[in-house]
Amino acid sequence: MGRVEDVIEPVAGLVAGGGVVVLSGAGLSTESGIPDYRGPSGAARRHTPMTYQTFTGDALARRRYWARSHLGWRLIARAAPNDGHRAVARLQHADLVAGIITQNVDGLHTAAGSRDVVELHGRLDEVICLGCGNRTPRLDLDRRLRLANPGFVGQAGAVNPDGDVELGDAEVAGFRTVDCLACGGLLKPDVVFFGETVPAARVQSCFAMVQRARLLLVLGSSLTVMSGRRFVLRAAKHGVPVVIVNQGPTRGDGYAHLRVDAPLGRLLPALADRLLGGSAATAAKEGPLLNA
Repeated sequence: MGRVEDVIEPVAGLVAGGGVVVLSGAGLSTESGIPDYRGPSGAARRHTPMTYQTFTGDALARRRYWARSHLGWRLIARAAPNDGHRAVARLQHADLVAGIITQNVDGLHTAAGSRDVVELHGRLDEVICLGCGNRTPRLDLDRRLRLANPGFVGQAGAVNPDGDVELGDAEVAGFRTVDCLACGGLLKPDVVFFGETVPAARVQSCFAMVQRARLLLVLGSSLTVMSGRRFVLRAAKHGVPVVIVNQGPTRGDGYAHLRVDAPLGRLLPALADRLLGGSAATAAKEGPLLNA
């Protein structure tokens, strides 16, 4: 086992030079109460994320999704940035972090004060019409769904990273969905579902950011899907060192210059304190941080 003082030095030495691009995943938001898919907080879940093909092609599945997401959104909307998000914002405002790419759809980087975040998979707090492309705030849809379902009393369990929750068939039955007010088309959260393609221009922008970086810092991603792993591969191809901080192994470990297994909510504030001033003494006293 290791302590924060043992782990922070090599990470700080690499980040201190600036030019860092952060690639964050669901593991960064677990301490805000949003479980990840594959890490420790998501290991027990059997939920299969909604696919784009199922959402657009199956009216019953779409109703089930909206019933569950209607509850899950309330939990996501209440989630607050944690110490890890705030530490990344501090590093960015100190010009050590040059860019942030996130696989998360919770908006917590921006809420913590980070700027110009590239949200690879979109944002759950926005809704898009698949017919006319009109975008509206999720809060507007939430009001419409509440009015359309005054007797809906489903009880949400743990929320998933995509804003979905587990909900029984009996609770879904009778739930009414609503359509676009502008054209009557299908509404969808403005996020990239499984089976859907991230906009090419967004991906190319991220590739360019990674290629310009002095260091790619991966935070809380298992890199299981190519959507995030491709940036690690691009960094390796262009000789950009990769540092991975995640609880549990990742599919990018073979490309990492440095690999750290640690809780981000403790390591990142200590890192910011070490580089920008402040006290990491409290974190150091908290004992074991790292699995050796």
